[in-house]
Amino acid sequence: MSKQQKREKRRIPLEDASGSGKPADLPVLQSLVTEMLLALGERPGRNGLLKTPERVAKALAFMTQGYQHDIDHLLNGALFPIEYDEMVIVKDIDFFSMCEHHLLPFFGRVHVGYLPNKKVVGLSKIPRIVDTFARRLQVQERLTVQIAETISTKLNAHGVGVVVEARHLCMMMRGVEKQNTLAVTSSMLGVFRSQAQTRVEFLKLIRRGSVGDPD
Repeated sequence: MSKQQKREKRRIPLEDASGSGKPADLPVLQSLVTEMLLALGERPGRNGLLKTPERVAKALAFMTQGYQHDIDHLLNGALFPIEYDEMVIVKDIDFFSMCEHHLLPFFGRVHVGYLPNKKVVGLSKIPRIVDTFARRLQVQERLTVQIAETISTKLNAHGVGVVVEARHLCMMMRGVEKQNTLAVTSSMLGVFRSQAQTRVEFLKLIRRGSVGDPD
């Protein structure tokens, strides 16, 4: 088995990226938050905490709403035939997610590039794809792969590159307590993996200043 085949075998299959489609159960979440407050030694009945279980339940439901999103519905036919064979990049996509190990946020930016194969996707759909996978319990490595695999499959692109840069509160507020640590992950598929020149061009372009930045 070649190195390329081994890499393909290790990739996270797209079916693992699908959500349950079910909305969060708010009453159950509220009850569990109340139990957690009691376990922490707090008094859920005191004035400042009276509505905390309800607020936390709604916040968790919002931050994990990606489980309810369907990629095909999200794309909604926004795939357009075009004779364009140069790179398309959408960079500096802000995101927030929740670490599945500690239920603490991690946040940062995603950079996406792809080489079209006779069709392109509406530019706004790429941040929406990012949000679909970010708004779940996640690890950064899987988030990176899911974004890349989804774009590659839905567009049948010649290649896809995804770079994610993030800060993790589970490293900042607890554990090693390093406030300025940045985690960087990447997923390179197709020509972005097989052709060094394409990969280097992508990485160079995402490092350039954005429109409106000072010179």
